[in-house]
Amino acid sequence: MSNMTPEILEFCRVLRLTYIRDNFELVSADAERTSQSHLSFLHGLLSGETERRLNNGITRRINEARFPVKKYLADFNRTKYAPEFERKFNELETLNFIANKENIILIGTPGAGKTHYATALGIAACLKGRSVLFVSVPNLVIELQEAMSSHQITVYRRKFENFDLVILDELGYISFDKSGSELLFNLLSSRNDKGSIVITTNLTFDRWGDVFGDPTLTGAMVDRLAHKAHILDISREKGGRLEETLDWLANANS
Repeated sequence: MSNMTPEILEFCRVLRLTYIRDNFELVSADAERTSQSHLSFLHGLLSGETERRLNNGITRRINEARFPVKKYLADFNRTKYAPEFERKFNELETLNFIANKENIILIGTPGAGKTHYATALGIAACLKGRSVLFVSVPNLVIELQEAMSSHQITVYRRKFENFDLVILDELGYISFDKSGSELLFNLLSSRNDKGSIVITTNLTFDRWGDVFGDPTLTGAMVDRLAHKAHILDISREKGGRLEETLDWLANANS
């Protein structure tokens, strides 16, 4: 160990250079053994530091997004959907909709793959440096009500508006009272044109009134969310989970 090591470690601590802190002696020894130039040695250290920070940022963004499970675009089986969806899938997976602050509404029967695809887009966004929030709509309403009761609704709304992408899962499985519907409407209205929203739902627009109750509020909600939105009905006669169950039963009985 060089007599300069303690001072270098202190510099790394102050500057938060964790890769250089952990690897500078090994990289230095390798550089000396292979007669690397100073520039090559410095490049190796800074390259490693940059890569670690990028990876740490990805991990942090994925954790902060609160995905219940990790799903990836590579695992999404496009062949189970009608061929006309291929062009739209390609378009969405560029993630340009985030830069354009456009919404996506994924409509489909249970097990159709809505949550998988929405999650996969969210993780792809995290990999590209975008901030993402994933939350089920029922849980979102609960969080809003808790924020309201603790006088933190303004703070919650500002944080909600700042995400590059918000994924709202499972709209339609639970209806809300007047208070919950109004809180959700106001939150989504405040985010309108500020950032992208992906919604997964088992209901077509004409049935959203079953969730929100108030026809006027429902109409206004649809108008805001559907504006500049990519709307995909990926319903399938048999959902993915049903197919998996049928396959399992067939194998078990064979």
